[in-house]
Formats: sequence, structure tokens, C-alpha cells
Amino acid sequence: MFYFDPMYFLYIAPAVLLGLWAQMRIQSAYSQAQQLAAPLSGAGAARHILDSAGLNNIAIEEVPGHLTDHYDPRAKVLRLSSEVYRSRTLAAVGIAAHESGHALQDAHAYAALRIRNAAVPAASIGTHVSIPLIILGAVLHMNAVLIWLGIGLFAGVVVFQLINLPVEFNASSRAKAQLVSLGIINDQELVFVSKVLNAAALTYVAATLQAVLTLLYYVTRFTGGRRD
Repeated sequence: MFYFDPMYFLYIAPAVLLGLWAQMRIQSAYSQAQQLAAPLSGAGAARHILDSAGLNNIAIEEVPGHLTDHYDPRAKVLRLSSEVYRSRTLAAVGIAAHESGHALQDAHAYAALRIRNAAVPAASIGTHVSIPLIILGAVLHMNAVLIWLGIGLFAGVVVFQLINLPVEFNASSRAKAQLVSLGIINDQELVFVSKVLNAAALTYVAATLQAVLTLLYYVTRFTGGRRD
């Protein structure tokens, strides 16, 4: 069956290797930054950043899980994992500031964030439906309609991933600027926060690259790039 094709793993190998390297970097950077004290907890840093921007209406909630931190633009709520919410470390304030950066993007109507949020429903459908459609089309005697419908939906997922990259990079840039300008950390401490956020951004790059290479594999596979 095509979905066990060894060529697929050759296609995505660069993204897999990049992803593994990114995970190693983020674990190393996060562990290091966890050992360094910060004047505020993650929740305290987030509250300071939001209040300084006049976003007193945005609530901050503690949620279970490891690195489950996110900003919910619909509920206008910043949700931080317990470790980030309570810890007074550079790792915690860096992650909390990054999520606060998304809230700042939302408040300032950052175009890429608006496009990403609008694309979420379509990307969700593509994530769950595209591969089953491609597989079903291949099983049903290479049904071209199903295969290309699946590929089209997966292309939508790739577009979403590409849109997401500038959103994440911009949130990190806003986070680092706010942390320093508000005096939460100094320039020396910024080095360690930057390592955490840069490593986290690299995981998004790896995921996007894997999506692009997977799409390339499917297009090549079903346009005569390989005949079975």
C-alpha cells in the first residue's frame, strides 16, 4: 500500500531530523532557564504585560498539563500550565510572555493572527479528513476525485502552517521586547529567554517543513512521479 511507501520517509527525513534537533534544543534551553530565578511568576509576568498594554479585561487561568499554555482569542483568556503559572523562573516568564504576545496581537488586530484564526476550522477539517480521503481513493482503484480532494484539503493544512509561522515568531518578538522594556528581566537574562523561545519556534518550523514535504510527496506520488 502506498502509505507504507519507504519513499515517504525519505521525503520527510529532513523535517524529522530538524524536529529531533529542535526538541533537543528546547529541552536543553528550558532546563537551563528553569534553574534561573525571575522576579515574577509566569502569571505575574503575563498580568504585568497585559495590564501595561491596557488589557485588564483578559483573564489568566491556570490549566493542567505540561506546556499546555495558550491564548484563547474567542474567550479572551490566557491559559497557563501550572508549572508556568506558578514558577518564578526565566523559563516560566518567557513562555507566559510569548502567550501574552498573542493577546497583544489580538488587541492590535495583527493581520496574520486574524487570517490564522479564520483558517482554523478549515485546517481542522483538513487535518482529520485529508489523509483518510487519500487512502480511500488509493484503495478504491486509485479514485482520482477522492485522492485530489484529500490532497487539496491537506494543502489547506500546509497553508495554515505557513501562516502560523509569522504569528509565532512575532509573538516571541513582542514577548522579549515587553519583558525588557517593563523591567521584568534584563539584557543578560534575555539571552536565556531567547534560547527557549527560539528553540520553541524551531519546532514550528520543523512541523511546517514536514507538512510541505508530505504534500510534495503526495503530489509527486499521484502525478506519475512513481508508477506501481
